[in-house]
Amino acid sequence: MSSSFRAPAIPRSDEVDLFALFRLLWRQKLLIVSVIFLMTLIAVSYAYTATPEYRVSSVLRPAAINELDALNRSEIYKLPPGVALTRVGAALESYDTRLGFFRANQALFKSFERPGRTLEQSFEEFNRNAIRLVLPDPKKADSLSAYIKLEMNYPRGIDGVSILNGFIDYAIANERDQIAADLNVIVKNRLNELKGKLDAARSGYDIEKEAKIASLSEGDHLRRAQLQDELKALRAQLKNLRMDRMAQLNEAIGIAKSLGIQKPTTPSSMGDAGRDGVPSVMRTEINNQKIPLYFMGVDALEAERTALRQRKSDDFTDGRIGQIAKELQLLQSNRQIEVLNSRENEDLFLAGVQPLRAEEARLRNLNIDISRLKLVTIDQQALEPLAPIKPRKLLIVAIGMLLGGILGLVLAYVRHLVSAARDLPAVQYHTIEGEAIAGPPAVEGAQVECLKPPAR
Repeated sequence: MSSSFRAPAIPRSDEVDLFALFRLLWRQKLLIVSVIFLMTLIAVSYAYTATPEYRVSSVLRPAAINELDALNRSEIYKLPPGVALTRVGAALESYDTRLGFFRANQALFKSFERPGRTLEQSFEEFNRNAIRLVLPDPKKADSLSAYIKLEMNYPRGIDGVSILNGFIDYAIANERDQIAADLNVIVKNRLNELKGKLDAARSGYDIEKEAKIASLSEGDHLRRAQLQDELKALRAQLKNLRMDRMAQLNEAIGIAKSLGIQKPTTPSSMGDAGRDGVPSVMRTEINNQKIPLYFMGVDALEAERTALRQRKSDDFTDGRIGQIAKELQLLQSNRQIEVLNSRENEDLFLAGVQPLRAEEARLRNLNIDISRLKLVTIDQQALEPLAPIKPRKLLIVAIGMLLGGILGLVLAYVRHLVSAARDLPAVQYHTIEGEAIAGPPAVEGAQVECLKPPAR
């Protein structure tokens, strides 16, 4: 009895036959060409239906030195060309300046308006995506001079050239008005200052004199307070020293009484007095060590303690107290203050009036035409672009063709694998003496023992 079943053929090698692969892809050339054509058609449709996007740019450079010479020679407002360019750049980047231009030229921004949006929300779309400020790279030294480049991307239907040029003119005019306002405020403040000095020269002198007298009086008062504080602290210190001395005396009296020392003595004398049969002798003791206070004896210690208790003032114990009293006496009157108060013709002491009058005349005759002030040089104005920057049609079509080719090859290969798996021939297995062998039985009457392919 024999049995058989169909199973996929087992490949004999893992090597890829490129020629066979090319032949099977060539047989699927119609599918590949169709996919490439479809993807190319989609790319062409997108490239020619997408809204074109254009880019305009303008370059600003520092103005010539002579353009700002009148302003800088006024000596009240310094504005180098580089600083002027930086200020204009800051105005171009300012949110407030862009919003002001947006509000002043709403007719140019009709395309940015959307139903249900506020004016600020429409401006936010323009400010976020449209205008970009480009500055030179500080790490590169190939730039001959500083510059500011302003770029704007906009879709078809928007007058980007008018918007960019108008925005630059608006920012420069806005910065020029700010400089004019600053200049007027500075001149006005200085004229008021000079007028006040000229009209109140005597009052200024009186104020200065009073301030000096007040300063001297304040200095005397401060010095007097410092001396009084020092005197108070010194007296408190002397009192504490006296109390400490009395505490030491009390302790020493107690020790002297316990030792029976009534009169002043020394440690050597006490040692000799304690020996029996040794005659008393007078000794002269030289010792670098300090003799304890209780060796003074009870009588001397109590006499000193009594004197300290009866003391009414400790001022005589420190010479600094006498010096403080002398300085306090000298501070009772200030001769410099008396001289200032005794001046009769104070006009002789007025000074600096003529330079103030000359400065006032110069400022009143100052004439700077701010409207003709050139803050920056527009090196390149925005011009109508020759072609859009987006979409890049040739690139999109090329990418579409490339993707179509890749997708067509993948689909052709997948299609071949599916077809090959469906058309694989069957292999018959049989067994001879317990061993599984593929193919028909080699010996007539061989028994087929397995109905499944052998385990591999």
